Amino acid sequence: MRPCLFGIALLAMSIAHAQAHPVGTLSDGKAGSSKCSSAVEADGYLYVAGQSANRPDGSLPSSFDEQATQALQNVKTIVEASGLTMDHVVYVHVYLEDVSNYPTLSTALRKYFQKDPPAGAVLGVSKLPRPAIQINAVAVRDLSGRKAVIPANYKLDSPFSPGILTHDRLFVSGMQGRDLQTGKIAEDPAAQTDLALDGLKAVAEAAGLSMKNYVFVNPYLTTKIPSRVMNERYARRFEFGNTPGRATIEVTALPEQAQIEYTGVAVHDLSLRRAVRPKNMPPSPTASPCVFAGATLYCSAKSGFIPGPHGGVYNGTTAAQLRQTMRNQLDNLEEANMDFSQVVSSTIYLDDLSDSPAFSKVFSEYFQNAPPVQTLVQQLPPANRAPNAEEEYPDLEQVSLIAVKNFTMTAPKACQ
Repeated sequence: MRPCLFGIALLAMSIAHAQAHPVGTLSDGKAGSSKCSSAVEADGYLYVAGQSANRPDGSLPSSFDEQATQALQNVKTIVEASGLTMDHVVYVHVYLEDVSNYPTLSTALRKYFQKDPPAGAVLGVSKLPRPAIQINAVAVRDLSGRKAVIPANYKLDSPFSPGILTHDRLFVSGMQGRDLQTGKIAEDPAAQTDLALDGLKAVAEAAGLSMKNYVFVNPYLTTKIPSRVMNERYARRFEFGNTPGRATIEVTALPEQAQIEYTGVAVHDLSLRRAVRPKNMPPSPTASPCVFAGATLYCSAKSGFIPGPHGGVYNGTTAAQLRQTMRNQLDNLEEANMDFSQVVSSTIYLDDLSDSPAFSKVFSEYFQNAPPVQTLVQQLPPANRAPNAEEEYPDLEQVSLIAVKNFTMTAPKACQ
């Protein structure tokens, strides 16, 4: 799966397309490749696909400083082609192959977001489609309600705002397992998890909301935080069976020695929040399959796990697992009276990026009109693919989706 490259000639066409069709896709790439959407706008938000550090001519800067700047410039180009500015950006997600580059990245982020920066998160991952860095973003068209949210006594130095409030949602930065005032990281995994959850709560309350308002949460953790501990502490904070959607992702590293962090999206009006659960999924203490924030549906990450009393992952190829993943996601969408044509954004986690062509071939079959924007990462080194004693295989892919009701993706221009 090849990341989209944004050519100068195509940029002019994309700007015209954005002006003529304020809701739709902007597409770019190389001749003969699969279609690729660099941005999709729906329900008042623009979703920008993961952008690498490639220049418009396809070349890659040599230093990380230049690479970070170019990746941010690529995001800026797409945002402006959609008739917006970087002031409209409310959330930025950065993936680094080497998290020690975080200080250099912070400097670049501060240059592009000088006043009321967006919420955001930075993750260390094993491998990216293009070297060093990948950045995706969300922007809001209506600036009237946009403002930074900062909890009382918040003293951490970050290139991101703790939260960004819009007319209908709250976007929350990665809240790490550290004290919000002193910056000290707790030594105990359970204490780190509680501090990270305290951060989620503090930002929500500073915006006049509560943990009940969250529609989606991303727990990111390293191997130093046992999943069992994280889930047990997490379940205490939410109503059983009515938890947010969730994508729990293990990463290679987090900035500044953190071992766990949570990002989140919350909705202002609780009457617009509704969890969606297919009949074949029992209530969960840790994740709802999907949750509505008004017309926008945030769906948990799904893998090729076959649900049911004897559930498990019983196929050892990425393509076969993906077909079950998409069946699982379709169950969610159909429960919400939706389908794949209304999916606007996807985040894809592969066990091995060398499986990208096989993944892309199957994934594209589910999007006949236009693909959603994509962010693709390999968050960890590849797993041992041998089945266990019960003939179950490891997850080779996971996919989380965002869809918008009463919206249909329009066919993009073919990649140039």
